[in-house]
Amino acid sequence: MLERKNTALVVIDVQGRLAQIMQDKESLFQNLQRMTQGAQILDIPIIWMQQNPEGLGETIPELKELLLEQQPINKMTFSCCGDETFNSKLASLGCNQVLLVGIEAHVCVYLTAADLQNRGIQTHVVADAVSSRTAFNRQIGIDKIRECGGKITGVETALFELLDRAEGDEFKQILKVIK
Repeated sequence: MLERKNTALVVIDVQGRLAQIMQDKESLFQNLQRMTQGAQILDIPIIWMQQNPEGLGETIPELKELLLEQQPINKMTFSCCGDETFNSKLASLGCNQVLLVGIEAHVCVYLTAADLQNRGIQTHVVADAVSSRTAFNRQIGIDKIRECGGKITGVETALFELLDRAEGDEFKQILKVIK
């Protein structure tokens, strides 16, 4: 079960032209926005990653505009865990649960999930907020994440699990985000 005080959200490589050729990109972008806004409402720390932005371009505007108070961590490795800045940031948060969103499910998301699981960090991949260029590759990513012990969740499931209660201002804000 996800717990707010132990959870961080990692947004992986939702950039440039690559993001524009993802399967079901409209739904993906909407769910990425929902997950990001929900994490902000619930005060869940967000780690924003970009893969080689000189080659792939910047994070899509729909997401970048939600992350204005942060700076992305630029990486050259497929797994976020191959980047020392990411490792330092995650360690400083003291979180033992991580929610992963982004692209591509069968490469950077999967490899990050596998590395986090190997480190004993409980990994939850938000299935409706990850994609790949093909449905086949997306499914391979989801399957491999399960095989390495990662958990699969959805935007609404994760947000309500973190929220825990159907009352109060945060609940009302989350309802607005998901509708």
